[in-house]
Amino acid sequence: MSNTSHPFMDCLKMVFNLFPNWKRATEVKKLGYKLHGNPFSTNTRRVLAVLLEKGLSYEPITVDLKTGEHKKDSFLGLNPFGQVPVLEDGNLTLCESRAITQYIAYVHSSRGTQLLNLQSHKTMAILTMWMEIEAHQFDPLASKLTWELVIKPLYGLETDHMVVKENEAGLEKVLDVYEKQLGESRFLACNTFTLVDLHHLPNIQFLLETPTKRLFENRPKVRNWVHEITSREAWKMACDPEKSWFGNQGK
Repeated sequence: MSNTSHPFMDCLKMVFNLFPNWKRATEVKKLGYKLHGNPFSTNTRRVLAVLLEKGLSYEPITVDLKTGEHKKDSFLGLNPFGQVPVLEDGNLTLCESRAITQYIAYVHSSRGTQLLNLQSHKTMAILTMWMEIEAHQFDPLASKLTWELVIKPLYGLETDHMVVKENEAGLEKVLDVYEKQLGESRFLACNTFTLVDLHHLPNIQFLLETPTKRLFENRPKVRNWVHEITSREAWKMACDPEKSWFGNQGK
C-alpha cells in the first residue's frame, strides 16, 4: 500500500517541487493581501481568522452590506455573485470564504498555526470530509438560525419562529454526531485544531448569544470543544472589529 500512487497528493507535491523559490519567497516577503468584506459578516470573519492564525498582513476594505454595495457594479467586477468576502493576492482574485481559507492554509503551510496536514493522505482525506460536513450539514442550518435570530432583528425584521424550530431540530441531529465524534478526538477531524474547527466559528459565535446556545451547552463534549475553539486568541481578535479591521491590525 505504501507504494500506491495518490494523484491528488502527487499533484500537490509536484506543484510545490516545481516552484520552491516562489514558495520560499511567499513565506518571507511582507505580504499585502486585500480583503474586501465586512467585519460583522460570518464569511469575512472566517477568512480573518485564518489570516490571524497565520500572522499575515492584510488590507481590510469595507463593503457596506446595508447599502447594498456588494450588489453594485464596482464590487460585481470582483465577484459577479455579489457576496463577501473577496481576497486579492496580486493578480489573483478569489471569492468563497472556504476556498480562500484553504488557499491561505496551503500557501502558508509552514507558517503559524498548522491548519492542514499535507503529509498524510489519510488525515488530509479526513480533513476534507469534515470540511464538507461543515459546509453541507452544519452551515445551512446554523446560517438560517443566525439569519433569523441575529441578522433579522438588526434590520427590524420579525423572526420566523417556525423556521427556528425546524432548523434547531436539524442542528440537534448534527450536534449529536459531533458529540460522538468528539469522544474519539479532541477536535472534530483529529487531535489538533484545523480548518475544520475554524470554519464552524462564525456561526457558533453568533448563536452563543441566542437561545440556540443551549444546543451546544447540553452536549458536554460539544460544549468543551466550543469553549476551546472560541477562546483562541486569533478568533477573539477576528471578532474585535477595532483590532482586526478598522485599526488595520495585521502582521
